[in-house]
Amino acid sequence: MIYTKTFASGLQFAFRRSRSQVAYSALAIRSGTRNEPETLSGIAHMTEHMLFKGTQKRSPQQISNRLEMLGGELNAYTAKEETVLYSTVLKEDTAKAVDLLFELAFTSTFPQKELDKERCVVIDEINMYKDSPSECIFEEFERLLFEPSPLSRSILGTTKSLKKIDSAALQAYVRANFRPENLCIAIVGNLTPQRAEKIARQAAEKYIPASYVPSGLPARPTAPVQLPTPPRFEKEVAKKNHQVNCIIGTTAYSFYDERRMEMILLANLLGGPSSNSRLNQKLREKNALVYAIDASYTQFSDNGSLMIYFGCEKPNLERCIALVHEELAALRDKPLRDSALRAARKQLLGQLAVSSDNGEAQALAMAKSMLVFGNVMPDEEVRRRIEAITPQSLQRVAAEVLAEERLSTLIFK
Repeated sequence: MIYTKTFASGLQFAFRRSRSQVAYSALAIRSGTRNEPETLSGIAHMTEHMLFKGTQKRSPQQISNRLEMLGGELNAYTAKEETVLYSTVLKEDTAKAVDLLFELAFTSTFPQKELDKERCVVIDEINMYKDSPSECIFEEFERLLFEPSPLSRSILGTTKSLKKIDSAALQAYVRANFRPENLCIAIVGNLTPQRAEKIARQAAEKYIPASYVPSGLPARPTAPVQLPTPPRFEKEVAKKNHQVNCIIGTTAYSFYDERRMEMILLANLLGGPSSNSRLNQKLREKNALVYAIDASYTQFSDNGSLMIYFGCEKPNLERCIALVHEELAALRDKPLRDSALRAARKQLLGQLAVSSDNGEAQALAMAKSMLVFGNVMPDEEVRRRIEAITPQSLQRVAAEVLAEERLSTLIFK
């Protein structure tokens, strides 16, 4: 069972009890790439890096040692719509871990000297990323797909934009976005719900003034929104690599569209992590044209994307593209057999069950769900919605999202 609550400050809390002696905590902040000032691209990611470079009472070394000396771990990531700090510790150290997450979010000092050093690290990260076409092709595809939306921006930013960021800019960004009503603390561990809530509440009260009044919780759409219309592009970029990298994709449903369950199943069926996915079977197992191929469905608050990626030898490119389109047409034009759909549903449910057995994954998912929906969907409801998918509803989604006139292609050649 999952316990949730919203404190008077607007801070959201979620807890799930586990049998493990290890506890996982995640502090999710509704602030990512899309919240950046247009001229300061990359400031969300730079903020994440700089949270570890000193607080009002700890040096960078003390921050690193705080949990590591206990055998624990501390980490963070930045995404298009959120920044997340998360930790792993023995259950008896949960309070220390949660307190540190709040300390980083609310009392980081962003010293200019540390920023000057960290800027070099991030610029090096950008250059390394550019050297990996199989990774940077996703960023370029999103840029083309989402322009002029902030979703089109690179999470890492650019060398030019990073040079504009100083300590004052970081502090202003945090003041504007790291507000209690934009945060959720999620805990998974072998604790009572009362104990977990007390830990979260005590940490929150230590860093959030009792007089704080939230400016209002974010509005969340309650009705399905129209499928975003994508741009249409066919683009080749000369990379002079041995391997050709290719993405075929389009926009897809947002978090708030009920049809997203069909979309999740469809992406998993096409190119999920299992080797029996339809595209892997057709392009790799049957025709030996690729080493790897996958389909990914990413959801945002007002949009989404479906991207099919593969890398192949240059002479095989056109054949690979044709086979992908052939598979997409099959899903658009004909409903799955009942037996095939039952197998696809069972596989997805099994994958979700395996994933939910990981405490860290649970904490991260719970925190994200609270930010997006204000609640965490029970496992039973997830199962019910997946089992409610029919051959006809899946075909309707395939016909709408994967319509040939909606698909775009990007090739790094």
